Amino acid sequence: MTQFPNFSTKISNSSLANTAEDAQVSLPEPRPQSLPRKPWLIVSLGNPGKKFNGTRHNVVFMMVDAIAKAKGISINTVNFKAQIGKGFIGNVPVMLAKPQTFMNSSGESVGAIVSYYKIPLKQVLVV
Repeated sequence: MTQFPNFSTKISNSSLANTAEDAQVSLPEPRPQSLPRKPWLIVSLGNPGKKFNGTRHNVVFMMVDAIAKAKGISINTVNFKAQIGKGFIGNVPVMLAKPQTFMNSSGESVGAIVSYYKIPLKQVLVV
C-alpha cells in the first residue's frame, strides 16, 4: 500500500523570482488511481466484557459500531487483541478497531496493528 499523493507545488527556477512571470510553477505528476493507499486507523477505547456493555466506559465502542453500521463496515475479525473491521468512508480506506484489552492496555493492540500494517502515526485516530 502507498500513502496519499503529495499535492504540494514547488517553484522550479528560483524562489526569489522578480515577477510572477519569472517563476515557473510545476505541479506534481499525477499518480495512477489504481495504487492502494495506507488506511486510516480509527481506534475506539473501552473495556471488554459484558459487564461494560452499554456503560459510559464503552460509549466510544458504541460510536465506532454506529460508524461501521452507517458505512457498511463489518467488524468481524479478531486479531491483534482487537475486533477489527475494514472498509471505506467515501473513497478513503479505514480500519476500525475495538481493542479487547482493558483501556489502560490498549497500546498493546494499537501498537501491533500500526506496526503490522505500517500505518503512519498521522493516520491513527484514537477516540
